[in-house]
Amino acid sequence: MTLRLLACALIFVGLVGCEAPYKKKDDEEKKPLKDQSNDQSFQSFLGRLRIAVAKHDTAMLSTLMTNDFGYRWDDGPPGEDAFLYWDQHHLWGQLSEILKKKFGPHDLYMVAPLEAISDANYNGYRAGARAVRGSWKLAYFVPAPPAGTQPQ
Repeated sequence: MTLRLLACALIFVGLVGCEAPYKKKDDEEKKPLKDQSNDQSFQSFLGRLRIAVAKHDTAMLSTLMTNDFGYRWDDGPPGEDAFLYWDQHHLWGQLSEILKKKFGPHDLYMVAPLEAISDANYNGYRAGARAVRGSWKLAYFVPAPPAGTQPQ
């Protein structure tokens, strides 16, 4: 009987000392990203993304974008989505050009073009991708932030 109590106590102490894997993963997702520009999975994602943009394949693009995808700084009108906005503002070509540029790490994102990271006065469009549950997703494609605001 004493042996069973001792065994149970040791198992309990062992389990209490274990780290929860989800906590560690959450902490890792908040660390600044290392340069993933040459990573095979990132390059594969970019290839699929570039093809989908070139074909204006909105179904494929939807699978390659985050649920909270950002395409403008203000709240758009009801019913508007990124694809409609890009059509109305003729931005498909701009998006295609940005996706051809080199990406670099910035906070939790891989961002293109590199000038958007290094030049505080860069006022062009920028795209950002981030890893979501192990897969790369396009998180935003926006112009420079409005005057007096800082990008997040």
